[in-house]
Amino acid sequence: MSTESRLRIVWLYPDLLSTYGDRGNLLILAHRANQRGLPVTATEVRSDQPVPVEADIYLLGGGEDGPQALAAQRLIADGGLHKAVDRRAVVFAVCAGYQLMGAAFYAKGQRCAGLELLDLSSDRGPTRAVGELAGEVDAELGLPTLTGFENHGGRTHLGPEVRPLAKVSVGVGNDGRTEGAWSGTVLGTYSHGPALSRNPALADLLLRWATGQDTLAPLDDTWSNRLRAERLSALKGTP
Repeated sequence: MSTESRLRIVWLYPDLLSTYGDRGNLLILAHRANQRGLPVTATEVRSDQPVPVEADIYLLGGGEDGPQALAAQRLIADGGLHKAVDRRAVVFAVCAGYQLMGAAFYAKGQRCAGLELLDLSSDRGPTRAVGELAGEVDAELGLPTLTGFENHGGRTHLGPEVRPLAKVSVGVGNDGRTEGAWSGTVLGTYSHGPALSRNPALADLLLRWATGQDTLAPLDDTWSNRLRAERLSALKGTP
C-alpha cells in the first residue's frame, strides 16, 4: 500500500469461520493501525460474496468441520484469495482457517482439498488438543514467545517449503513439537485468544508486511503485556 492509501483488511467468511473470539484479530489490527495514523478500511466478506483481490490483509478464523469444508470449496471455486497471495497480500489464518491453507484436511471423517497456499497437510490426531498453547517463535520473525489457546482435533504436517511459526513449549500445536507455519506473507496458527490480542508484536509484523515498513511507531502495550505476563506465568511448571 502507498503511504496515502488506506490499509484494506478483509475478514473472510465470518458466517462460517468465526470461533473463540477470532474476530478480535480484525479489531486489533485496525486499532493498532489507527493508533499510528494509518487509516483502515475493514470489510467482512461472507461465503456467498466474491473475495476482493486488492486488499492488503486477509483474515480467516476457526470453525467446525462442516463450515470448514464448505469454506474450502467456496474459496477454491472463487480463486480470489489465490490471486491476492500472488500479489503478496498478507494472510493470517487461525485453526480451521490455518488447515485450509494446506493441501488437505479432514472434516467429518472425509479428506477435503485445501487451498495449497502453504506446503502442509492436516489429518486427525489421537486426542483433541485443548488448552493453553505457547512456543518460541522462529528467530527469523523476531517475535517474543507465542501465547494462545488451542481447541482442535487435527495434526498438521509441514512440508519443506514452509517454516514452523514456533517450537512448542506448552500444548500440542501442529504435532506436539511445532506450532503453526509461515511462508512469504502467509502465516497460520492454531492459537486463538484472540491471537493478536495476546501477541501484539505478531499483529505489528502483519502490519509491517502489509505496509512495507521496516519499523512502526511504538504503542503503549501496558495492558497487552500484562495479559501476556499473566498467561505465561500461569504456564510455569506445566508439563
